[in-house]
Amino acid sequence: MDLAIKIIMLVLFFGVMVGVGIYCRKNATDVNGFVLGGRSVGPWLTAFAYGTSYFSAVIFIGYAGQFGWKFGIASTWIGIGNALIGSLLAWVILGRRTRIMTQHLNSSTMPEFFGKRFDSKGLKIGASIITFIFLIPYTASLYNGLSRLFSMAFHIDYVWCIIAMSVLTGIYVIAGGYMATAINDFIQGLIMLVGIVAVIAAVLANQGGFMEALNGLAKIEDPAVSSVPGVFNSFFGPDPLGLLGVVILTSLGTWGLPQMVQKFYAIKHERDIKKGTVISTVFAVIVAGGCYFLGGFGRLFNVDVAKNGFDAIIPEMLSGLPPILLAIVVILVLSASMSTLSSLVIASSSTLTIDLLKGNVIKKMDDKKQVLVIRIFVVVFIAISALIAIYQVKSQNESVKFIAQLMGVSWGALAGAFLAPFLYGLYWKKTTKLACWVSFIFGAGIMLLNLFAKPIFPVFLQSPINCGALAMLAGLIIVPVVSLLSPKPDKKLVDEAFACYEKQVPAKQKNSLD
Repeated sequence: MDLAIKIIMLVLFFGVMVGVGIYCRKNATDVNGFVLGGRSVGPWLTAFAYGTSYFSAVIFIGYAGQFGWKFGIASTWIGIGNALIGSLLAWVILGRRTRIMTQHLNSSTMPEFFGKRFDSKGLKIGASIITFIFLIPYTASLYNGLSRLFSMAFHIDYVWCIIAMSVLTGIYVIAGGYMATAINDFIQGLIMLVGIVAVIAAVLANQGGFMEALNGLAKIEDPAVSSVPGVFNSFFGPDPLGLLGVVILTSLGTWGLPQMVQKFYAIKHERDIKKGTVISTVFAVIVAGGCYFLGGFGRLFNVDVAKNGFDAIIPEMLSGLPPILLAIVVILVLSASMSTLSSLVIASSSTLTIDLLKGNVIKKMDDKKQVLVIRIFVVVFIAISALIAIYQVKSQNESVKFIAQLMGVSWGALAGAFLAPFLYGLYWKKTTKLACWVSFIFGAGIMLLNLFAKPIFPVFLQSPINCGALAMLAGLIIVPVVSLLSPKPDKKLVDEAFACYEKQVPAKQKNSLD
């Protein structure tokens, strides 16, 4: 009976996802419609699409368990940073300007933005190659958070979960494009909101309530981490500097991720930005704050981290939940994974088609052919990521386990390469093409070195989290310094790009004085 309840809920969930994809197929007939939803997506859909693309199963299962174990209840700061920096400030600083300039330049992807903003075909190709290289392993890592949880709930081979998730995500993305993804993200986001609140309440109730759980956390000691009593329920935990590195990577990183920034391209109205800012921030507070808050109590559960790894922590915390609540959790994690997966494959396939193949490999591509090629690459990217995930699960070779850690490397490389050039490109007329190249090379290069030549780094920077945070912060210094030292950009080109901000539009007097 318990298994039947879980299966029925999953079938209903998948049925809704596919139905939305079929319903939205009329909005995906051209590139603008398939990739950006015709730039007419409202605040609720955009905000939820942003939030659900932000928080995947990697966050819920992997990061929440790992950093909750390392930092205790202080890991909640990561969720707060995600809400304030990764959502609120990202919308305030990037939202409007991204929407205005990308429409003015008629760019659908981040590499296309770089190409048109700096009049450089090389920059566009370079950015598309970096995107292609680092989004594939990121996509594959999404499946990692599902393995233990799915096996625990259904007691069947996890490979079937990978196949089902891949096929169904592919169906609704191929059929309905960005609009189907946005509507499904909204539905999946509602599930995530309800699910995380219910899970936290149930887990704490099993520990005797919040105060009892907090008292239990205070009694736990780990000499290998800290000799300070009660450090795991302290304000900043045992490693404040390490905590800051995680906050920077997971919060500031969204500013430079192609699949996140692309959400701003599709906003319809000015008022939608203001509403979307509030909705996205509240969503992040509940989902991200809730995930890391829950993970902070991981040490109260009997988990052999040395043997089973950090990914075993959250599933162990959830193993005692009632069947219906456990089914909700499985759908929650599936929602988090499928929403991020759909966002990543649209970003990957559109970038490869529009920025790399069009005009370079295939000289003539009309709108209809571009949409067809994008759909083909959606299938290819989903298939590759699924095969990598299955290989990782089935392989006994420990050398492939690095794939599970590759999300941190991917995130650091993409944001380290793109964040500063994109931000300065929107705001600063003196930003140069050379500065973009230096940022690209430094951000991607340092993360590749961190992956393949870790010993050359100081101990603190051997962590891909800390190295990724350094790459992002360094880019914010590298771009203005190199821009000031390199030849000035063409004034006519820059003035043309920034002319979009000076366009006169009617506004109500409450928003703009005479």
